Amino acid sequence: MSDVTKTIQKWHASFKKGTDFDSWGQLVEAIDEYQILARQLQKEVQSANSSEFTEDQKKTLGKCATCLEMRSAALQCTQSSEEFKLEDLKKLEPIIKNILTYNKGFPFDVQPVPLRKILAPGEEENLELEDEEEEGVTAGVGSPESFPSGVPALQGSLLPRLPSEPGMTLLTIKIEKIGLKDAGQCIDPYITVSVKDLNGVDLNPVQDTPVATRKEDTYIHFSMDVEIQKHLEELSKGAAIFFEFKHYKPKKKFTSTKCFAFMEMDEIKPGPIVIELYKKPTDFKRKKLHLLTKKPLFLHLHQTLHKD
Repeated sequence: MSDVTKTIQKWHASFKKGTDFDSWGQLVEAIDEYQILARQLQKEVQSANSSEFTEDQKKTLGKCATCLEMRSAALQCTQSSEEFKLEDLKKLEPIIKNILTYNKGFPFDVQPVPLRKILAPGEEENLELEDEEEEGVTAGVGSPESFPSGVPALQGSLLPRLPSEPGMTLLTIKIEKIGLKDAGQCIDPYITVSVKDLNGVDLNPVQDTPVATRKEDTYIHFSMDVEIQKHLEELSKGAAIFFEFKHYKPKKKFTSTKCFAFMEMDEIKPGPIVIELYKKPTDFKRKKLHLLTKKPLFLHLHQTLHKD
């Protein structure tokens, strides 16, 4: 079996897994699966070295990725004007499964063109070095994201609170604001929230806040609630919640991580908390941490615990 056939089989299995979760009402799992597959397809579409697919096939894969993101957005109760239904998404199954031989028209009028480049870490590092040398600041590696055209990227990918269970604790984190010396210059700023174990492995679906709309002096205000997608009792010892601040760089046409912060399990308690900002790249293993600046700049959060 060729590598390309194996890849297509993996895509098809992932698609089936997502639609099964969707039809069973397991929306968190469905969203996670759809977003993972959409990113895999986008990377294939944008890979300059891939000769396994024709340009038309790549265009079709890009449209499939857009539809996956649209269904994911519909499940997140975002205020999209047109809800993309599960029965619509299922029309993509024969296309993904038979992408090498599929020659019919695409069933939906969507665009595959991404608004943001996906770059390999090494590629972005080179661009960051050029860009930040011009700006006269310390260079580093960012974490690029991709938003296909037609997807409500500005609305983020926040998930609803889990159902309560007797004796179990859920955590809501309100991201109040972040302090940055160049806050006013950040374009389309948002925060990616993830929960990692000591080895940097995800314990929850990764969530993006909507883009912040208010900047004031040295602060970018979010005032957005993030629902942690696991009961606290189920999180492994040594886990941490990470907050990656990202913004768009028009000169280089990609979204970059500017800095990050994290909160460990012993810091989880009701009420406000202020945490320090660290230089990128994000160190999920927490071994080589360097403060972003000597100035007192922080991420301001407010925690609420829910227990039945």
